[in-house]
Parts: sequence; structure tokens; C-alpha cells
Amino acid sequence: MKFFVDTADVNEIRALNDLGLVDGVTTNPSLILKSGRNIVEVTKEICGIVDGPVSAEVAATDYETIMKEAAVISKIADNICIKLPLTLDGLKACKNLSSDGHQTNVTLCFSANQALLAAKAGATFVSPFVGRLDDIAFDGMDLIREIRQIFDNYGYETEILAASIRTVNHVKEAALIGADVITAPPATLKALVKHPLTDAGLATFLADWAKTGQKIA
Repeated sequence: MKFFVDTADVNEIRALNDLGLVDGVTTNPSLILKSGRNIVEVTKEICGIVDGPVSAEVAATDYETIMKEAAVISKIADNICIKLPLTLDGLKACKNLSSDGHQTNVTLCFSANQALLAAKAGATFVSPFVGRLDDIAFDGMDLIREIRQIFDNYGYETEILAASIRTVNHVKEAALIGADVITAPPATLKALVKHPLTDAGLATFLADWAKTGQKIA
């Protein structure tokens, strides 16, 4: 499974990338707002930090303007992935951009039918939003299961990018189901390493080592 970090904070991205934990980055208008920076400027910097895909989202909703914005975004760097809305205009843009060799990420997916349309449009990634489904009393992981089965049934190459990941259990469940990618905030990715027994065991080992009076280096 690939790990994407869901942020436009370049310091967080750089720190995780240095750990070897980042396969890509996803951004959206809300994250750009939070960064307080110009979208082209901050996206270009992110693209220089990571080797993998960096999703940058169009703000338009009609086909003509989506394509104009996509033309600007695509020129930022070679590892740009153009993020598009899961609407008919967004899917039309996806089909044309994908046919031209651009990476695409169709976002705000909430049903298996929507994911099927994204795959038929040639999307590189489709982003089902797990946490937002949980918020309205649906099990977001059921959607991941449905999409996985449909894509496997027909051999679609579109990757399932589980988004709106909020907990470490979301990460585990997405991995068990077979999502290709998860994108999560930096804090969630860092929390994957945590376990109270690891902390307790390390504390014991360090205490015992101190009693030996030895040094390794």
C-alpha cells in the first residue's frame, strides 16, 4: 500500500519524506487555504520535495474552465496529478486529460457507481471519502470493499485512494480490504508507529541497559 500525506504544509511533508514514509501528496482548496500560500507556489515546492504524485485540485466546475485550470496546474511539475470533481464535467475532463497522458485523481467519491464512472473515464486514482461517510452513519470501509470488488471483476487499473482517513484503524482496514493508496494527515501517519507495549518494552530495555554501565559508541 502506498502512503500519501494529506496536507499542504511543506515542513510536515519534508519531515515525513525524510523518514521514507511518503509516496505522494494530496492537497485540496481547504488545505491550500490553511497553508496561507499561493497554490502554484506551494504546489511547486511540494513537487520538489517528493518524487511521487502530488494532487492539485481545480476550483472550477464547468468543463471549459476545468480544462483551462488543468492546463495551468499541469505545467507546475512533471509529478503533478490533476484533481477533478466527480461530476459529469469532471469526468469529461478526466477522460481527455488521461488520454493526453496526465495523471488524474477524481475526488469526492461516495458511491461504487461513481467510482465505476471514474475508472471508465481513465482516472489514475479515485478518492472515496471514508471519514465523511462515517460521519453520516455509513461504514466508509464498505465503499472501499465494493469498489475493490468491482475493479477486480473487470480489471480496471484505476487505483483506489482511500481518503478522509482519520484514524489508524482506517489505515489498517483499508490495507486489509486492498485499497491501493491511503492519504492521511501527518498526525495519523505518525500515529501508526505507536503502541503502549512498544513504549513499555523500550523503557524496560533502556533501564536495564543503563544498569550494565556499558556504551556501544
